[in-house]
Amino acid sequence: MHIEELSNLRGTSGFEDDVVEYVKKSISNRVSNMKEDFMRNLIAFIPGKRHDFKIALFAHTDEVGLMVTRVNDDGTLKFSPIGGVDPRVLVGKRVKVGKEIEGVIGFKPIHLQHSDKVSPSYDNLSIFVGTDHKKVNIGDPVHFTTQFEEHGDFYVGKAFDDRVGCAILIEIIQSISEFPCDTYFVFASQEEVGLRGSGVAAANLEIDAALVIEGTTAGDNPELESEHWATHVGDGPSIVSVHSGYVVDKAIFEALIKVASANSIPFQLKRRTAGGTDAARIARTGRGTPAGVVAVPSRYIHSPVSVISKSDFRHTFELVKAFVESGVLLN
Repeated sequence: MHIEELSNLRGTSGFEDDVVEYVKKSISNRVSNMKEDFMRNLIAFIPGKRHDFKIALFAHTDEVGLMVTRVNDDGTLKFSPIGGVDPRVLVGKRVKVGKEIEGVIGFKPIHLQHSDKVSPSYDNLSIFVGTDHKKVNIGDPVHFTTQFEEHGDFYVGKAFDDRVGCAILIEIIQSISEFPCDTYFVFASQEEVGLRGSGVAAANLEIDAALVIEGTTAGDNPELESEHWATHVGDGPSIVSVHSGYVVDKAIFEALIKVASANSIPFQLKRRTAGGTDAARIARTGRGTPAGVVAVPSRYIHSPVSVISKSDFRHTFELVKAFVESGVLLN
């Protein structure tokens, strides 16, 4: 199952190699053209029945993580975030430094915290690796070691932002026999540190439209009132109308709703505008390509472990597949 294998791979921003190699092996027998650029974007191309309209599907290969900034003689490491990681979710978590070295993130002992009520921050957290610190260098990536699991109708794991998108793109490539128009598949790098890879890809592709497939925040913790939710896990793919830095192209937004309704695919509209996606970069790069966003809601996103619904994942794939096959933007 692609989502399981992709979730378990390490791939913090700038270190997406394992993810890229997995994708290449998974799609190499289905695409007529595949290349990498200097940003380590992987771009695959499948010709369609029409060549006068070109669309690109985007998903990013990187995940949030950490990076070593200091190596101490006592076997501890100082670190900084790669992407948006709240330090309060890190206490006691197991990590892997580089490819081999295991560590645990530590904080001030609980029995010493009662008087000063110190909150975890990157200044007072450390990774303990013991004598293995001699093998660590400043600049080494640190990733979470959470292993993918299934629990009823839920998948539990790390990096669903955006390995869900990568898995869906792979399945689209493998499941559609004929594309209505020329179609690019962009597995973009470094989204979590400023939408970097997608900007380079968009600048070098002459495309007429783009669709970004993402993992998005749910924020539907049981203790929160529903008006504070961005999306709700289990209610279907999230179709985005606006987010930080971009008002989604109206034609693509309405086309996604039309296709979902026509195919009886459940969906929801994202209710909060915080956070951004590669769509914002695509739309303001080069000539400015209109872009849409459809996403799988993810609870506890940007943390060492997240939760998504199996049905949301399946319905997001079905929506993207129906959207591509329908050629709705060609009409």
